[in-house]
Amino acid sequence: MGITDMKVGDKAEIVGYEETAAGYRAKLLALGLTRGAIIELIGVAPMGDPLRLRVRGFELSLRKDEATILKLKEAAQ
Repeated sequence: MGITDMKVGDKAEIVGYEETAAGYRAKLLALGLTRGAIIELIGVAPMGDPLRLRVRGFELSLRKDEATILKLKEAAQ
């Protein structure tokens, strides 16, 4: 499952990352987007980019092309 499969209000668990530059992966990790973290899609800008996410109790925005690096699975409700 990828971030583009999610709708506003959906929750997913991070299970891994697509192959990417190590520096960018480090940025995602520093933002709390670590394996096992639950993310919630809380908003999408009018043109579809950026995406607003809630993770570990805080909100952040990521460009869609950045967020597609995350490998996700549906979170248990």
